[in-house]
Amino acid sequence: MINRVVLVGRLTRDPELRTTGSGISVATFTLAVDRQFTNSQGERGADFISCVIWRKSAENFCNFTSKGSLVGIDGRIQTRSYDNKDGQRVYVTEVVVDNFALLESRKDREARGQNGGYTPNTGNNSAPSTNNFQNNGGSQSNSQNNNNQNSQNNSQDPFAGSGDTIDISDDDLPF
Repeated sequence: MINRVVLVGRLTRDPELRTTGSGISVATFTLAVDRQFTNSQGERGADFISCVIWRKSAENFCNFTSKGSLVGIDGRIQTRSYDNKDGQRVYVTEVVVDNFALLESRKDREARGQNGGYTPNTGNNSAPSTNNFQNNGGSQSNSQNNNNQNSQNNSQDPFAGSGDTIDISDDDLPF
């Protein structure tokens, strides 16, 4: 049997951290995951998925995420039920998170926080940087590298300006 879930989405609100009676940390949150298709009005829908994370991972998750954070999670689907205070049976389906990954840089997260949760689209469609460890002495070279990457991403020819010629014959192709 296989029960594996991998999701990428944004938190709909700050995660809620609690402690059980036996002292175990548990956090709950809802992840908004965009659907792959658009409706007839051209709007993209989203699924809102309930998630729970336990122990030290829950504490770390709450310390480094907030409403709007882009995260990836890996876990399993779990169903459970309980009787509420009115005596009615309530069924819950949720993802129990085993691992998570922060998918935006600290700079992007802080900029989103200053803009009320909105990250403006800068027109750069490249993947987010995964290198969050920059030294202060290299800030000028980092900004020059980012400018070079932006100009390369916007050009039509990905090999323009490299100075290298590419010679491909039919023998090089796998088909």
